[in-house]
Amino acid sequence: MGKIRKVIYPGTFDPITNGHLDVIGRAAELFDEVIVALATNSTKTPLFTEAERMELCKESIKAAFPSDGHVKVDSFSGLLVDYAISHGAIAVIRGLRVLSDFEYEFQMALMNRKLEEITTVFLMPNEKYTYLNSTIVRELAKYGKDVSGFVPDCVSKKLKEKFKK
Repeated sequence: MGKIRKVIYPGTFDPITNGHLDVIGRAAELFDEVIVALATNSTKTPLFTEAERMELCKESIKAAFPSDGHVKVDSFSGLLVDYAISHGAIAVIRGLRVLSDFEYEFQMALMNRKLEEITTVFLMPNEKYTYLNSTIVRELAKYGKDVSGFVPDCVSKKLKEKFKK
């Protein structure tokens, strides 16, 4: 057996959405191991704690890919390239929904490549998820709208609990 082709899919996943799961599934078809890496972003105040996001990601991934042991969940702080290199990743996965995502992601990909020669692989989710992001999901849930079509069941339940208070 050859070398394991491992990739990192970083994000705050606050919360994980069906669009994220779609990108994870696409990455899992291309690579031997996908590490879904929860980032601590100092510029954002997350709705869910790191422990809650970790649990929601693990539960969502287990439900979406029940027999798939090559998708793992972890967390990190600091520079993504350092985390990727320390875990033996050959690439970083980034989801692109709309053209406006590209400019920022392209800039980050070039910087990561400059720092550590890490490749960034851009994956587009199914077109039905192009409008979907965690911010929109949080906002809808905050105002009591049904988000069950946008997120895994465990996330929908947790959002209802969070905003019931």
